[in-house]
Amino acid sequence: MAAAKRVCFLYIAQHHQVWHSLSVAVAMARRWPAIKVEIAATTPELIDYVAGLIAELGGAPITLVLLPPAWLRRLGGGGAPPKTPMLIANALRLARYDAVITPERTTALLRRIGVRHPLLVYTQHGAGDREGPFEPRLKLFDLVMAAGRKQRDRMLSEGWVTEETCAMVGYPKFDLVDELPPRALPRFERPGPVVLYNPHFHAELGSWPKWGKQVLEFFAANDRYNLIFAPHIRLFETATMDERAAFKVFAENPRIHVDLGGPAAADMTYTKAADLYLGDVSSQVYEFLRTPKPCLFLNASGARWRGDPSFHHWLYGPVLETVEALGEGLDGAFATHGDYREAQAQGIAETFDVSNIPASVRAARAIVDKLESAA
Repeated sequence: MAAAKRVCFLYIAQHHQVWHSLSVAVAMARRWPAIKVEIAATTPELIDYVAGLIAELGGAPITLVLLPPAWLRRLGGGGAPPKTPMLIANALRLARYDAVITPERTTALLRRIGVRHPLLVYTQHGAGDREGPFEPRLKLFDLVMAAGRKQRDRMLSEGWVTEETCAMVGYPKFDLVDELPPRALPRFERPGPVVLYNPHFHAELGSWPKWGKQVLEFFAANDRYNLIFAPHIRLFETATMDERAAFKVFAENPRIHVDLGGPAAADMTYTKAADLYLGDVSSQVYEFLRTPKPCLFLNASGARWRGDPSFHHWLYGPVLETVEALGEGLDGAFATHGDYREAQAQGIAETFDVSNIPASVRAARAIVDKLESAA
């Protein structure tokens, strides 16, 4: 590389997105010392979170930057500050980098407000099936990562990327999970199968608004299953103290573990601990199925899902059309898991491209190659 380059791994959303690119930043900083790697985030808490993970990994030559202005942080309602104003406020700062690497699509706004110099790289933050992530903003990125052929082929066929702007690199989050010390798993007073209920925040397709409370009440009343209730981090990100207090009665149940958005909700602690995945449209089902296990899906929206690629993961287990059948559905999902094993294995193979080279290194190399070709 002719001249030293300076790149920014940008975090302007919730902490779960860190897991989809931090290992790439570390790989780049360690293997390409001529590149100055910086990580920029919008809250002190997120900076501390990233610093802690890097320390656990044994360190890396990375500079951490807290993005201004402080007053915008007060508009976050207890969560991440609004992304669009933060990007506008930092546009000139971000324009000075040679590449801005991000796990979310809002950063494409930089192109719309006239920022032209840095390469824009989108790492993705999940490998699910919903159609939402397959959208026009992808065309504004110079490089878009794909975890596997399913994601790559859909982006190509729908015209969101080209062969030149897409790199299939595997799933860097797995590298981070595998390299960090094991996290403590939830403990329950009595043995029993562990169910992970992981509702998405999607207002229509998510199961929480219509069925969520009934699901929790079912597990509170049953003496067979243990439950981890760990919804998508964004579902209760800005919930009030009173709204959170409503879960106290469930959290005090010895057979229920409640986590409305803590670190363990992002680092695969719960997907590894659970024996069965209960959910709707979250991409976390693919992380759960890294080891094939039973799944049960909740069609609270009455979606006509068969044949729709956005619901492809619903082929990995039974689908409930009514919450009243939850007990029978759980029993059936465990009893019939053998019927879904082949579909699960095929789904994982097409979702995550596996190589003897770590995904984080493959992703870092793809960015370096793009920088070199743009020089």
